Amino acid sequence: MPAKDDSSDKEKCLDLFLKIGLDERTARNTVANNKVTANLTSVINEAGVTDGCSRTVGNLLYTVATKYPANALPHRPTLLQYIVSSKVKATAQLDAALSFLATTGMENLDLKTFEEACGVGIEVSTEDINQAVSEVVEENKVTILELRYRTNVGELLGHVRKRLPWGDAKVAKQLVDAKLYELLGERTAADDEKPSRKKKEKPAKVEDKAPVATPEKSPEEDLNPYLIFPNPEENFKVHTEVPFSDGSILRCCNTRALLDKHLKATGGKVLTRFPPEPNGYLHIGHAKAMFIDFGLAKDRDGGCYLRYDDTNPEAEKKEYIDHIEEIVQWMGWKPFKITYTSDYFQELYELAVELIKRGHAYVDHQTPDEIKEYREKKMNSPWRDRPISESLKLFEDMKSGLVEEGKATLRMKQDMQSDNYNMYDLIAYRIKFTPHPHAGDKWCIYPSYDYAHCIVDSLENITHSLCTLEFETRRASYYWLLHALGIYQPYVWEYSRLNVSNTVMSKRKLNRLVTEKWVDGWDDPRLMTLAGLRRRGMTSTAINAFVRGIGITRSDGTLISVERLEYHVREELNRTAPRAMVVLHPLKVVITNLEANLAIEVDAKLWPDAKADDASAFYKIPFSNVVYIERSDFRMQDSKDYYGLAPGKSAILRYAFPIKCTEVILADDNETILEIRAEYDPSKKTKPKGVLHWVSQSSPGVDPLKVEVRLFERLFLSENPAELDNWLGDLNPNSKVIIPGAYGVSSLRNAKVGDNFQFERLGYFVVDQDSTPEKLVFNRTVTLKDSYSKGGK
Repeated sequence: MPAKDDSSDKEKCLDLFLKIGLDERTARNTVANNKVTANLTSVINEAGVTDGCSRTVGNLLYTVATKYPANALPHRPTLLQYIVSSKVKATAQLDAALSFLATTGMENLDLKTFEEACGVGIEVSTEDINQAVSEVVEENKVTILELRYRTNVGELLGHVRKRLPWGDAKVAKQLVDAKLYELLGERTAADDEKPSRKKKEKPAKVEDKAPVATPEKSPEEDLNPYLIFPNPEENFKVHTEVPFSDGSILRCCNTRALLDKHLKATGGKVLTRFPPEPNGYLHIGHAKAMFIDFGLAKDRDGGCYLRYDDTNPEAEKKEYIDHIEEIVQWMGWKPFKITYTSDYFQELYELAVELIKRGHAYVDHQTPDEIKEYREKKMNSPWRDRPISESLKLFEDMKSGLVEEGKATLRMKQDMQSDNYNMYDLIAYRIKFTPHPHAGDKWCIYPSYDYAHCIVDSLENITHSLCTLEFETRRASYYWLLHALGIYQPYVWEYSRLNVSNTVMSKRKLNRLVTEKWVDGWDDPRLMTLAGLRRRGMTSTAINAFVRGIGITRSDGTLISVERLEYHVREELNRTAPRAMVVLHPLKVVITNLEANLAIEVDAKLWPDAKADDASAFYKIPFSNVVYIERSDFRMQDSKDYYGLAPGKSAILRYAFPIKCTEVILADDNETILEIRAEYDPSKKTKPKGVLHWVSQSSPGVDPLKVEVRLFERLFLSENPAELDNWLGDLNPNSKVIIPGAYGVSSLRNAKVGDNFQFERLGYFVVDQDSTPEKLVFNRTVTLKDSYSKGGK
């Protein structure tokens, strides 16, 4: 019965979401996410539109449900009334409203300032837009005349939006198109020609045989994802409140003096940080973090630190440090500065001394088990109220190596009765007699993450401290410490983790897979490590497009189908990967009506839209009397729905000639097919439906180019193996299949490691680092089939 009730509730929610104008796919995806469903249902009820509304209003309500800042919930009903009454009616207005409310937080809402910030009451006429378009076109006239219809229209519209942020985008687009026509006249054949590029970079249209429909774009793909973040000069408003067990509340904000000092030091620029711990390889979740941290800084003309969080000397390795720096660059990001938390060990120590002097820290002698027990019981440590002078002396002894490892820690004096477990006197320093990979043997006490990361954020004048939602409960501790020290407080915001199906991404699980040799190292193409994805042939631009499409949301727990990533990879490789032909399981075909010593050269297309007069868009293939086709393209028994080769049946060899099977040579078991005999039609008058890929002997008795091909599938059978107790038992035994004796066209002979290709009818492949001069190795990146664009997640 409960399952039936749950199903009924979902149907009611689906009906409600359709009433407000959501398309069915978005509505069903929403119902599948309990958190978004709850948010959207609340928003619809608050807005008073349970009987339905226009699609425009409904889409704005959906954006509120998925993007509304949690720190400003009291003001949500007000915003909803503005939307329902059409005072806020455009996406740009809503983005501005959400940004304004995020910085206002719990403070009283000044409606006049709010309306000014999001353009309420501002009417932009068609004449206004036309004037702005005319100005933009005139300013960019030289470039437009040079590029003609290859001009980046999106860039022109961006300039128009800067002038008229509340103007109708559709009208602006129509007027820009009209101005271009007025200036350039009719399109010519030259306007439709692709700009000349190197072979590898030549764009290609989607093949007829493998259509890839463009999925409906999510709102996040259409918008600037960084609009939700406030500007640095706004960081004096309260946006977080930390309640204490005694009833007091810490309202986290900077004083004007602290903010002015910060702005003077930064020049008002946005500064973010990407702070990986150098104890493993980066995975696709880090790609999202980089997109947010580096992307926000780039969007606001600021800078992003690459900061190694190296507070644990036992876990760091130079291998990981080198990998992180290299992979950040491969992903297309350039750090403003590269720093280490250990660069600030002296400042961190001095601030710890200051924290003790202010009565906010103490030296504790409890064991880890005792600390755990006391925290669970909300009991104070016996040493919590020791004299400040005593803690100062003991902390100095810890630093000097006079206290044994494990015999003392420095703890922050926070709030042991709080409802937040992360306020239970967190450890600030512990003793480790271990040399540090970066700082050497100068220190034997090391700061904890909870103590160091917020202080280093402040010391580096970080404007936006961005992290995943599991750190949300640590926000109280973050601000408590900065407030206790009286130093600058960055703006903190958490976003949802990137969870991808059919894989695991926890460092502990990845480490087990690698160390126990379930996979072939950190860069195994089956892993979701960025090194593994690169080796598999996925590009950084496709990965970034995937991350952008997901958006910067706080909707936690959503499992993103890996097919969505594969869609973006196909979209890019379809444009950039030249075509070639490879036969995985060769079946010999002897052409009986072609002389043995004769080879006919045929032209094969590198790109589907290759122009006949462009020699660089083709490669040569010899057509001799011995060719090889896929074994799966031949059957002894024909059928109506089969387009391959069969006895007495014809098929076309791609780019070459039709052939007809005339004889089948079987082995002694009378079942195994050794080879087939066929005749070709040199006139090409035969028009069979089937088209086969193939390779040929380059000269009599010389086999085609032999290559190794590795076919990769999902590493795990289940969508969410991390939830399984026996997650290793869910490993896919067929996740890697090696085909050592495939045949490829001779043009592949000079391929280099990292080169991408589309093997016709098979998928996209990349040259692997295991290749040698004697034998090329290809990894399959993705197949040609795409289910995401046809309704998948």
